[in-house]
Amino acid sequence: MKNVLLIAGGGTLGSYTSLELLRMGHAVDVIALEPLQSYNRNLTYIRERVSDELLLRLFKEKRYDGIVDFLHYPDVEEWKPRFKLLAEHTERYIFLSSYRVYADEEHPLREGSPQLLDVFGQQGLLAHDSYGIPKSRAERHIRASAYKNWTIVRPLISFSHFRLDLVTLSGSHLLPRALAHKKVPLPQEARRLTAGVGWAGNAGKLIARLLFAPQARCEDFIVGNDENLTWEQVADIYAELMGLEFVWVGAEDYLRACTGNFYSDRIILYHDRLYDRLVDNSKVRAAAGMEREEFVGVRDALIYELSQLGPDGKQRFIDNDLSRQIGRRMDAWLEAHGL
Repeated sequence: MKNVLLIAGGGTLGSYTSLELLRMGHAVDVIALEPLQSYNRNLTYIRERVSDELLLRLFKEKRYDGIVDFLHYPDVEEWKPRFKLLAEHTERYIFLSSYRVYADEEHPLREGSPQLLDVFGQQGLLAHDSYGIPKSRAERHIRASAYKNWTIVRPLISFSHFRLDLVTLSGSHLLPRALAHKKVPLPQEARRLTAGVGWAGNAGKLIARLLFAPQARCEDFIVGNDENLTWEQVADIYAELMGLEFVWVGAEDYLRACTGNFYSDRIILYHDRLYDRLVDNSKVRAAAGMEREEFVGVRDALIYELSQLGPDGKQRFIDNDLSRQIGRRMDAWLEAHGL
């Protein structure tokens, strides 16, 4: 048994990573703000905000063999001391990056494919990117550091009953419209592009298995299945399982109708969802020791996750003021266009 700390591990990826680590026989402590309750003596939830003071207190009490850091750090300069603190207090450290660091230069995507920061720097829309670019800059810092106990993981979009994903829409957009039998616009430009989306259960299993894998030390991995469905195929699955009806519209109309049309919305669409995200996951499968047959496909995973929603989960998606605003915007656009 090894002691593992998951930082901000109470959400989509962290929950499935915990399950796999417990199955592997490890003890897991999870720092999370969510009101979670453990029924496993080897699983402990620490409901506090992550801070250096909290981490130092935990490190005095226990030596962690592995740490998985699920937090996102928009300010890389502020994160650098945190990385030093974590790397010095564990045998193995996993940094959660994202497949969103990649540009649209190589198909399929492999670990060494060009990144946005390599191709564009921080120009244009990417000057406002608070996600993909900071991830890439943090990766560079890790690689240049003196530490040799790290692993970088780049998960695909990972859905569960905590979150559902379709292009840039989430469950709080999709579920209310499914219940109201209302149409949903999607961007035509994304229709036949490979969607970088997969089940969080696959990703969590991979992350857990990579943590102590000898061949994962000082390596980076794309984390997810290589089912490689297009956004249209993913939409067809949502249509089948949730009764949704989709209308394919231009990207600019989609931004106006279905998003706040902020810089962040445009970055996600134009520098990710409108890229072809065909992936080759052979490296992570080899390091984690997972065969293709062990991965769960999008359709089967979505059936399972929808069955886990329950009344409280559905209400969580419905009670969202921002999504209600977006819903009214969709209604107005659809009505104005006779749809």
